[in-house]
Amino acid sequence: MVREFELPDVGEGVAEGELLRWRVAPGDAVSEDQPVAEVETDKAVVDVPSPVDGVVEELRATEGEVVPVGDVIVVFRVDGETDSDGTEVTPPDDATSESGQQTDDEAAPQPAGDAQSDPAVTQSVQIPAPPSVRRLARELGVDISSIADSSPGRITESDVRAYASESSTQERSSHQTAAAKQREQQSASAQSVSSAQMQETADRETTVAVPKTRHIAAEEGIDLNTVPTDERKDGEPFVTLETVREYAEAQKTDREAVTKREATDEPARPESRKPYNGIRQSIGSAMTSSKYTAPHVTHQDEVDVTALVDARSDLKQEAEEHDIRLTYLPFVMKACAAALQENPQVNVSLDEANEEIVEKQYYNIGVATATDDGLLVPVIEDVDTKGLLEVAAETYEKTQKARERSLSPEEMRGGTFTISNIGGIGGEYGTPIINQPESAILALGEIKKKPRVVESDGEETIEPRHVMTLSLSFDHRVLDGADAAQFTNAVQKYLRNPNLLLLE
Repeated sequence: MVREFELPDVGEGVAEGELLRWRVAPGDAVSEDQPVAEVETDKAVVDVPSPVDGVVEELRATEGEVVPVGDVIVVFRVDGETDSDGTEVTPPDDATSESGQQTDDEAAPQPAGDAQSDPAVTQSVQIPAPPSVRRLARELGVDISSIADSSPGRITESDVRAYASESSTQERSSHQTAAAKQREQQSASAQSVSSAQMQETADRETTVAVPKTRHIAAEEGIDLNTVPTDERKDGEPFVTLETVREYAEAQKTDREAVTKREATDEPARPESRKPYNGIRQSIGSAMTSSKYTAPHVTHQDEVDVTALVDARSDLKQEAEEHDIRLTYLPFVMKACAAALQENPQVNVSLDEANEEIVEKQYYNIGVATATDDGLLVPVIEDVDTKGLLEVAAETYEKTQKARERSLSPEEMRGGTFTISNIGGIGGEYGTPIINQPESAILALGEIKKKPRVVESDGEETIEPRHVMTLSLSFDHRVLDGADAAQFTNAVQKYLRNPNLLLLE
């Protein structure tokens, strides 16, 4: 029995995915849950498993194609599969089943009407074109399969428009086609001609002229039907030799002007283009939605982290003995989890549909990670309940998976707060965009030595201290400036004195 397999919803709210690579080919035997394709969608690359044991009959999508969820991507042939009422499906003795479906490869061809009655066995060719191109083809009344016959590779919008234009032109007679092209060229040239140079172009079916006039027009490459005239002869438009020469001179002047402008234009500068799709497009869509939905405000401050630098230095060797790479980030994550517990108004999301603010009693910290394909945000769950080294190990593992593009969608969901470490590449201040549906995101600046006034035993001295900058962007619909300041102050408290984290 033939079984069509549609692209499933491989992530919450995903509408389409780009098919990166087929793992099977027609004729391959597959088992249930065996990966058959790699699909990129919503910041992740996922494996699409086979739903059955069987043989690959047909691949209906090409690598690189953007496929909507619900479109058939592969057809399997399954032996002994049962139909919807639970009875086993076996080939009948006749050439066709009761519904007219052909079941024997050697049977006589069945009528076209019967073949279309069961979509499960309809053989159709998947055209390599994205959804936007298919939509344009429908709007222009173009059969996209006809383009595939004459255009190798992936079909683009320009292919569709060119084919539509060509089809429209072929419907006219050869004389009308030539005249239309001539009119189009002359109309484009006439746009910059002054009114004294016969700027307007006529568009007639017939024109009366003496043989000499027609001869001169042919030599100049002018279609008489395009030459403006108010004169008439025997009720038809009449063009004189003088009018043709004036028109030809106007066209020549315009062509010379265009050539001169092109000669003075700056030479083309080298550039290259690459597709805006996949993860980069998903990031762009999410950032645009967040920026234009939530009114962003950024609260910025500095914190003396000299004690944090010393604490990390003391613990670094101990962490290495456990094969753990200890950076400053796990300290900040633990500090943020503690500050969120003290300021629950920050650990919220806005449910606009139900007009409710959702306060969360769990503390899942997302870590914005730069990859070659864009920004991914792995989530470390329950940071408040985990030890420092455990947070460090899990953060390193997931950020590496993000860079290797092996992070699953589930590992990027459920965050309540996000940290972006711009200091890792030398940044100091920033205005990060909120990772919705969260309500706040904290950007960490580079730790730098700066002069600070230090008070000790009632005396003030200026000393070099390690200073980190904090930039907290928050959703002003649910948080106020005071909420942001209180939360940032709490984070600073733990970073100034990391020993306080031992009490958490």
